[in-house]
Amino acid sequence: MIGIIGFGRFGALTARYLAEDCRVLVYSNSQPAAAIEAVGASKATLEEVCAQPYVILCVPISAMRPALEKIAPMLAHDAVVIDVCSVKKYPLEWMQQRLPDHVGILGTHPMFGPDSAADSLQDRKIVLCNVTTPEVIYRKIRLYLRGRGLDVIESSPEEHDRQIAISLSLTHFIGRSLAEFGADRLRIDTEGYRRLTYTLEVVEHDTWQLFQDMHRFNPFARQIREDFMAAMGRINAKLL
Repeated sequence: MIGIIGFGRFGALTARYLAEDCRVLVYSNSQPAAAIEAVGASKATLEEVCAQPYVILCVPISAMRPALEKIAPMLAHDAVVIDVCSVKKYPLEWMQQRLPDHVGILGTHPMFGPDSAADSLQDRKIVLCNVTTPEVIYRKIRLYLRGRGLDVIESSPEEHDRQIAISLSLTHFIGRSLAEFGADRLRIDTEGYRRLTYTLEVVEHDTWQLFQDMHRFNPFARQIREDFMAAMGRINAKLL
């Protein structure tokens, strides 16, 4: 059995796929039981969710620390606590600081979302950063994910955040900037412009909180963002 804390768009996607293979209990203080049951899971109390052998935190990065402090006394012995944050260094440090020594800690970053994985997980990427999960259990999790068709990438938290500052944070920054600029589809366009406006589609369904968190809590994001803007400035200067 698996417990999930949080039932936003990604929590619902996680519950739906996991419910195909096992019983899933979900704690949510905002979503009704009917919405949770619609994806094949069951609504439960926080205590019931924390009693499961696997507990997945599907909460915003900015809500991680209070959530960890709340669940720490409720976790079962030898439980594995899994996060799905889009940054890894700070959330995993918080988990180590706030969770009891008798639980395993596994950091994950599913490189997909409710839109890109709406119909299938096949060939979608997921990053794993194991911290204290026993090797035998970690291998089982890794094997299960690969069996679901996922491309499993193992990484350190620092290397993950360094690369994701470019591949995710910068991409979303460009997409948000295009939206702020007012970029839209045009009848007289080019293939290059159509590809550029695809970035708008990448970010338009994500919340501002997710965007803010991926920049605020990634230790490399600000420098990458500033380097990119400086490069734009240099290119612009060459045109003057």
